[in-house]
Amino acid sequence: MSDKAVKFSEHLEQAVLRGRGVEPLTSLDPELTVEEAYQVQLATINKKVKAGSRIVGKKIGLTSLAMQKLLGVDQPDYGHLLDDMVVENGGTIPFQRVLQPRVEGEIAFVLKKDLIGPRVSTLDVLLATDYVLPALEIVDSRVADWKIKLQDTVADNASSGLYVLGGKPVKVDEVDLTHVGMVLYKNGEMVNTGVGAAALGNPATCVAWLANKLFEFGITLKAGEVILSGALSAAVNAEPGDYFSARLAHLGEVSVQFSK
Repeated sequence: MSDKAVKFSEHLEQAVLRGRGVEPLTSLDPELTVEEAYQVQLATINKKVKAGSRIVGKKIGLTSLAMQKLLGVDQPDYGHLLDDMVVENGGTIPFQRVLQPRVEGEIAFVLKKDLIGPRVSTLDVLLATDYVLPALEIVDSRVADWKIKLQDTVADNASSGLYVLGGKPVKVDEVDLTHVGMVLYKNGEMVNTGVGAAALGNPATCVAWLANKLFEFGITLKAGEVILSGALSAAVNAEPGDYFSARLAHLGEVSVQFSK
């Protein structure tokens, strides 16, 4: 791991220690590459694993064309899910655990077989999936005011925060993932709707992209891992006391509360 990766990882960690966002890495180093940003992410994850955290899956970000255009990119990004990022369905998140949270509704895949790039197809993903679930991802940024470029969010573990799994396990051959409708509620009011096709046309295609991308880093998706396949609509800001729920057709409901 390069000295730069370690240094930038420590810079982002300051946001957590201080309880407020830090300056973007792309301001500190305008020449920072996406490849270097992934090394920053891995430096952070390796440090957390050494401290006792366990990798339980991956998340995919920037799967919508709107978000890709916003950041001027033409492909998604990814981050790691750790065991201490899981929140129980219907649980409460102490607001001091987060900095500037936003909530997204999406479809989670749980694998029963390893997926090894570089030629993983959408069909391969479906065959390797044990079941799918509705999920809420609480994205968060260690960068002040979400003033991020692609390199900033990649380095920041794809702006990962926490996640919630809900509903009941559904086999992928029992549902058309492209047509799964999602409704996101904030404090009982509908704030967003989406559909499976919003994520690269098919959430399983997002997982295939991830398996192939990870090949570049010598990483494999493993049986038992949870894969958050990407937001089905725009992220919604969360404030203390907010209650979020999402209903996904055929998959069920998932919810979470933020403490005041």
